[in-house]
Amino acid sequence: MKDSQSSRADALSRSVCLILLASAVYAAAAPAAQSPNLALSIEQITFGPEHHFFGYIGQSKTIPWNASGRYLLALRTGYHDHMPEPGDAADVVLIDRARANKVLRVDRSRAWNFQQGTMFYWNPTSPETQFFFNDRDPDTNRIFTVLFDIAENKRVREFRYPDTPVGNSGVAQDGSAFLAINYGRMARLRPVTGYPGGFDWTTGQKAPDDDGIFIIDPKSGEKRLLVSFRRLADFVRRSKPDVDNASLYINHTLWNRPGDRIYLYLRGRIGRSTMPINVPCTIRPDGTGLTAHKTFIGGHPEWGQGSQAIGQLGDRQVLYDVDKQEIVGQLGTAEIIPKPGGDISFSPDGNWFANGFGGKGGQNYYVFLRLADGANIRSRGFSRGPYLSGDLRIDPAPRWNRTSDAILVPGYTADKTRQMFVIRLQRQGAGEK
Repeated sequence: MKDSQSSRADALSRSVCLILLASAVYAAAAPAAQSPNLALSIEQITFGPEHHFFGYIGQSKTIPWNASGRYLLALRTGYHDHMPEPGDAADVVLIDRARANKVLRVDRSRAWNFQQGTMFYWNPTSPETQFFFNDRDPDTNRIFTVLFDIAENKRVREFRYPDTPVGNSGVAQDGSAFLAINYGRMARLRPVTGYPGGFDWTTGQKAPDDDGIFIIDPKSGEKRLLVSFRRLADFVRRSKPDVDNASLYINHTLWNRPGDRIYLYLRGRIGRSTMPINVPCTIRPDGTGLTAHKTFIGGHPEWGQGSQAIGQLGDRQVLYDVDKQEIVGQLGTAEIIPKPGGDISFSPDGNWFANGFGGKGGQNYYVFLRLADGANIRSRGFSRGPYLSGDLRIDPAPRWNRTSDAILVPGYTADKTRQMFVIRLQRQGAGEK
């Protein structure tokens, strides 16, 4: 269902683009054995005794590397066996690839968790030196977003909103805006992705009209409420009458590549049940085009090209067109991608797809799939140690580099620490991409 309609001209333009894209991506659905021209190399880039992790999945071009590829972002902590307390700070560090992976501390964050880190994102308008991360005021527990510049070695801006303190939840891929949510509310309703003890101005409210998803202009600092929980509740009530009994929250605010769509899950907690309300939605960044999708694509979804989202439907890795509201393609096969509900990431150049999934023996595995011809290869396993589920779990979370030939992944090492690894594609033969 939609609360506004696109123009006929826009629809025609999108349809032409989607037809061209569908003809390309369907090729990847054909069965393909592991390509003899593909190989993987693996490098552990951080080491104990401290723990190092990036956090979020490589959705919507969440890339750990800066523009030149010299530095990777990470958090460093002295523990990983419990969620952070409100006053606990994690080191914000750079991994210097030009200096044998030397770890350089540049700042600290008090707004983080083990699944999403601190929502790192290199600033698309200055990706060599500037990145976003979240923090909190130690005196008030109010969450805010930081823009840090490594050339100036300082915070160049803080996005503080005392009455409605929010943190970054997704940066537009052109850097024109970022989305923000109330992580204090998340800490109450979905602790794995919240910041424990974060200030929450909505305590006791199921669907507040002054909270939801905010959108912020990084240049001016202007903040506006893109869509409120009250509007979302009113919008889905007919199909989800239990919405009035649920305390609502948002997961996964994902910008598509053109920057004209945002994908999100509207979720609601009723008592001890964390997701009896779970509705996939899309909205435009101007607040129009709110759509609740009847087709639920599971796992941690990702955007493909244009208006196509990638996710799980049964045992298939599918492409779902949010405008047509229908499945328009499939990536790989069940043999190639055994768990399409895993963590997924679409390469920056649009040629590759990575799926990370939990397998036997408490291991994470990674599938690389080339979209042009279905060539694929699977990695060895990476241990999750005892952190197989719950708030501390080690999710697969693949994140591409900028040249689309390597991903950053987590792993539990022999010294019982959480560390970072780079899996690099080794491509051979003429015409390989």
